[in-house]
Amino acid sequence: QITVTQTPESLAVSPGDTVTVRCKASSSVSGYMHFYQQKLGQVPKLLIYAESSLQSGVPARFSGSGSGTDYTFTISRVEADDAGDYYCQQGYSYPLSILCPTQRPTAT
Repeated sequence: QITVTQTPESLAVSPGDTVTVRCKASSSVSGYMHFYQQKLGQVPKLLIYAESSLQSGVPARFSGSGSGTDYTFTISRVEADDAGDYYCQQGYSYPLSILCPTQRPTAT
């Protein structure tokens, strides 16, 4: 079973900042790392799939990179509407890893 460690656990940022979330898998996931956003009371929304592919309709401010076990997701020019929980998920092997959030309070 592959486990995914996500850092940092929480962030407080201001509009215009750049946010970086790092996700490390316990073994290689060969690029099958995905990144989700979840807002209170809503289902998770896929932002980035397969390491760096932007889901349709997602702003280009969101980006991803990495390989093997190490992946980085970046939000550039943070907006207040970006507030929420952010999750990494490996999609390389079953069972799929439990999602673990990076929590971001409302940007002020």
